[in-house]
Amino acid sequence: MDGLAASGKPCQKNTLIVLLSRLMNKGFLSARKIGRRNEYTTLVSETEYQTAQTRNFLNKIYEGNAKGLVSNLIMGDLLTDEGYEELKRLLEKGKGQPRTQL
Repeated sequence: MDGLAASGKPCQKNTLIVLLSRLMNKGFLSARKIGRRNEYTTLVSETEYQTAQTRNFLNKIYEGNAKGLVSNLIMGDLLTDEGYEELKRLLEKGKGQPRTQL
């Protein structure tokens, strides 16, 4: 709670408990009781979590179409010039490489 508040993202205790519970139900966290407290352990890496959340977002908002997301970022002027150039480099670098399905 203190860490979230220090990073400018304060939240209520109950909100955090609900979030942790949902992450456990989805298989992202596990917990073990230590006295009256829970100790949480991650079951997936940050990259795996981000990939799962990106997949969910793409499916809900863009019907699984990553091209729609990228197009919206570009056409909606949501990328800085640096972000656009980095995206171009990443796309070029990824050409011809085996892809994992989102």
